[in-house]
This record gives sequence, C-alpha cells and structure tokens, in this order.
Amino acid sequence: MKIAIGSDHAGFDAKEKLKARLAQAGHEVRDVGAHSTASVDYPDPARDVASLVAKGEVERGVLVCGSGIGMSIAANKVHGARAALVTDEWHAEMARRHNDANIICVGGRVNADEALGRFVDRFILTAFEGGRHATRVGKITALEK
Repeated sequence: MKIAIGSDHAGFDAKEKLKARLAQAGHEVRDVGAHSTASVDYPDPARDVASLVAKGEVERGVLVCGSGIGMSIAANKVHGARAALVTDEWHAEMARRHNDANIICVGGRVNADEALGRFVDRFILTAFEGGRHATRVGKITALEK
C-alpha cells in the first residue's frame, strides 16, 4: 500500500519509528516531513499528506503531532480527506470500518511508540464495511460541496 506520513516537531521521533514499521511491513512510504525536531507548523504536513490522499497519489495517510488534535483539524480542511484522531485500537478500526477514514492522526506525546504502531497497523489493515456506512460517508462528502 502507498502511504503518506508526516509530522510536526513534536511527532518527529514517533513518525520516524512508524515510517520504519510501515516500510518493514512492505508498504511504500512517502515522508512529507518534518525531517528533524526543529519547529514545524503542523498545518503544513497535514495539508501535504491530506492532499496526497485526496488526489489518490497514496491510499492512506498517517499524521503525528503532540496530541493528534491539530493534525486532524488541519487535514480535514482538505477536500476529500477524512482524518480521524485515534487514541486506541478500537477507534482505529472503527474509523476505517464505519467512517472510511483515509488518514489516521495520532499523538506522539500521549501514546507509547508500540501503542502507536498497533493503532496504525489496525487502521491500515481494516477495510471499509460499506453498506449503510457508505450512505453516511456519502453524506459527509456532500458537506464538502
């Protein structure tokens, strides 16, 4: 799977570990930055990842900041992005199964690295359920117009 990943400075270390984990699992990972712990404004990588997802250049996105909150707010401003703030594995699964989320947002300062890895794995491996949920996702898409 093609996956875009990005972070701000607060999420940099966690992003690097997630990037390695995804690559080791055989995914093609496109890193939009941050490329160090130097200060980065989170809306920039959020926009870059969300744009790649919305254009269909990648299938999923992963965003990491301190809490995940700022990234999710910023990414959802991009038409076609459905970014979900995820704080546990159940939310990661439900974001995909019921909401067809295409971007996972996580907090590098609030979760251990191994937990973040499990959240991202669950998100990547879970399929959208469709059915009645497709109608609801269609209504979300209609709000963007």
